[in-house]
Amino acid sequence: MRVLVLNPGSSSLKSSVIETASIPLVGSDGMVPAVSAESLAPLGQMAVDWGVDASAGRDPAGDIRGLVKKYEGAGISLASLGAVGYRVVQGGATFREPVLVTPHVIEQVAALRDLAPLHNGMAAATMTAGLAAIPQLPHVVVFDNAFHATLPEEAYRYPVPDQWFREWGIRRYGFHGMSVAWSAERAAALLARPVGELRSVVAHLGSGCSVTAVDAGRSVSTSMGLTPLEGLMMGTRAGSIDPGILFYLLRTGRLSPEELAEQMDHQAGLLGVSGRTSDVRELLRAEADGDGPATLALNLFTRRAAECIASAVTALPSLDAIVFTGGIGENAAGLRARIVRRLSALGVAPISGEAAPAEDAILSAPGAAADSPAVLRIEAREDLVVAREAARLVAASE
Repeated sequence: MRVLVLNPGSSSLKSSVIETASIPLVGSDGMVPAVSAESLAPLGQMAVDWGVDASAGRDPAGDIRGLVKKYEGAGISLASLGAVGYRVVQGGATFREPVLVTPHVIEQVAALRDLAPLHNGMAAATMTAGLAAIPQLPHVVVFDNAFHATLPEEAYRYPVPDQWFREWGIRRYGFHGMSVAWSAERAAALLARPVGELRSVVAHLGSGCSVTAVDAGRSVSTSMGLTPLEGLMMGTRAGSIDPGILFYLLRTGRLSPEELAEQMDHQAGLLGVSGRTSDVRELLRAEADGDGPATLALNLFTRRAAECIASAVTALPSLDAIVFTGGIGENAAGLRARIVRRLSALGVAPISGEAAPAEDAILSAPGAAADSPAVLRIEAREDLVVAREAARLVAASE
């Protein structure tokens, strides 16, 4: 089946057309075929730039119609498609599996916008526009936090009053689930190990960052929480900080709740510490020129990433692999090597800081000890997971 995948984010609408027959599946023996990156390439791929904050009233209806027209111009007709699939960041406790898109589902997704304010509102608007633009196809939504439904209670509960959890739903949901699911499968394929035997930590490092411990294909610990603000230092998000800081800023009137939310989401992280940008490429150039704040921002980032990876290892009985994915994880080879150097106490061998490989690869240095965890670079391919799950649900519904 060909699936049009729509991935609405906080600043762009990414799209691709995937032929699901090319996606490798876990076999009955738990093995995943190690297919080439070329065979996984989308039939078509396009994006629409929504600017800094699309949640400020952007209507995606015209964007979707424009994408459809461009795909048809490239020879990919609507008639050749079997479904439309959407990636949605937050499904809360309501959605644990992919579902067919209906107006009621869209309402439920929109109702969860407070848990992902930069994403869920635009996701709801994109699904509404998609149904209107392409009414002849089934539409399926796949939820990013659903992969973390396997978290044990000790991992998803917070040490807060029980009422917070029982009545208000305060718990860890986790995010980047599709990226983690794909990375765990792909790592098993590259290492020629059954998925059910592999214990890995997946570091998704991009504008948003998270670390997840995966035991036999199941999420057992993850760094993002109720919202995508918790955990690692990110591009413009602080990640985990002393909550007393927030109380102090509010209590002393230095920031209003709205100002605090804006700064925690858009003005912290790499941007906040460097005072110049959240772009790691620019920060690395500035560091090479002797810029102190850029150096501090990158050192903070690598320290926090290594700390989260080390913490995730405690959720596993052993560690077979560390996977780097996401824009920074895939491409910032020097930064990746600096993170790995901080993990030497875990028995992780150093890796090269030279230019990143163009494809998924095992990065562990030649001659590393046999019992040293492998280090891999894997491209984030949420679109493949969305397409696969959409095709599966549509086939089961027929």
